Amino acid sequence: MSTNQNYNPDELEALEWLNTPFFTEVLIQYENAPDLKLNDLKLSPASAQGDHYASVMFRATVEYSTVEGNIFKSLIVKTMPEQGGLKKRLVDDSHMFQTEIAMYTEVLPKFEAILRDAGEECTLFVPCLYHSLKPRKVMILEDLVPQGYQVIRNRSATLDELRSALEKLAKWHAVSHKLLKEQPALFKELQYNISTLPNFLNQSFITNGLPNFIYMLDESEGLKKYKRYFEAMRGNLIQQWADTLGEYRNSPQKNSYYVLCHGDFHIRNLMFNNSSCMLLDFQLSHVGPLVNDFLYAMYMLFSADDRGMRRDELISYYLEVFANTLKKIGYRGIAPSFDEFQRQMIEKRHHEFLLLTTFLPMQIAARKNAVDPFRRRTSMYKDMDYQEEVAYLLERMNNLGYFKDMQNSI
Repeated sequence: MSTNQNYNPDELEALEWLNTPFFTEVLIQYENAPDLKLNDLKLSPASAQGDHYASVMFRATVEYSTVEGNIFKSLIVKTMPEQGGLKKRLVDDSHMFQTEIAMYTEVLPKFEAILRDAGEECTLFVPCLYHSLKPRKVMILEDLVPQGYQVIRNRSATLDELRSALEKLAKWHAVSHKLLKEQPALFKELQYNISTLPNFLNQSFITNGLPNFIYMLDESEGLKKYKRYFEAMRGNLIQQWADTLGEYRNSPQKNSYYVLCHGDFHIRNLMFNNSSCMLLDFQLSHVGPLVNDFLYAMYMLFSADDRGMRRDELISYYLEVFANTLKKIGYRGIAPSFDEFQRQMIEKRHHEFLLLTTFLPMQIAARKNAVDPFRRRTSMYKDMDYQEEVAYLLERMNNLGYFKDMQNSI
């Protein structure tokens, strides 16, 4: 195993049970080859530090023999953390593995089949070779790196890469929107979003986000005028954000468009081979408002320029693919217009407010190679790139009417 400091500490040493007998059993089951022999097994960390926060991942390179001959495979093992710390606190007693297994084995294969029947060859997930909840929660997936796919690091996504990612997201959303009307039972168990993770809403980076943001506004002459709006959210924003994510289950709105949300459409949860995109990490997939994934992508995938001058262009592209896919799969309802989509973005503004005040400063710090963005909370808000973007985004929000009906209540 590696000793490189670029990897997560809990992935530097392989777990004891990830051994030859375990992989032999997995491969025998996968290949349906009882005489299979595992000749070589090498384990290493599967991703860089900061790429994921809610599981431990290893890359397993295996060589094995069957009656067909020798076979080499590179696999990704995803399992529960065994060491204490933030990961374990977040994942313990959560439904993350149950959700992701359901996505790989039931939901996404159905989505792909519907798209294929409509003439759309669209791959939404990598093959899952093995999954189990007992005695341990574990999944084994095909490794995309040998096929030329890479996670984006040290740069922003290109426009072609963004369009590729949004195209897959829009097709996924379209199929799920139709199935929610026709087969709602398919999504019965997909109700756990990021805000439902055990202890998540009590994490200090969540609870301190808005106070740090308000302090920053107060320190800036150009931003101070917005302080009163965010002061009014003290004590409420986190719950309003959680309510928006869980709206479909707890308080569905008549005029909202609902889809199966990816739930964590983050730059680290996508892999690209040139402009070809593959989606990863479905542990937080849940049914929610159509705009939620796009808003999350705006802050966790897009660059500042994409959030700024290309925002409307990317919304229009996403909506075009969404509407065209609905038509291809035989949906007879009405797809949202640009104006309706924007109205719903304003309606779900507390989702965007929390992303702006809490998630975006962490994302900017991470892109600047902060060793541990969780420990730089205060300094993040002093970052000039962040403050300049906040000024731009708040002015746009004000012009679009985000604060209009808040003025009378302040």
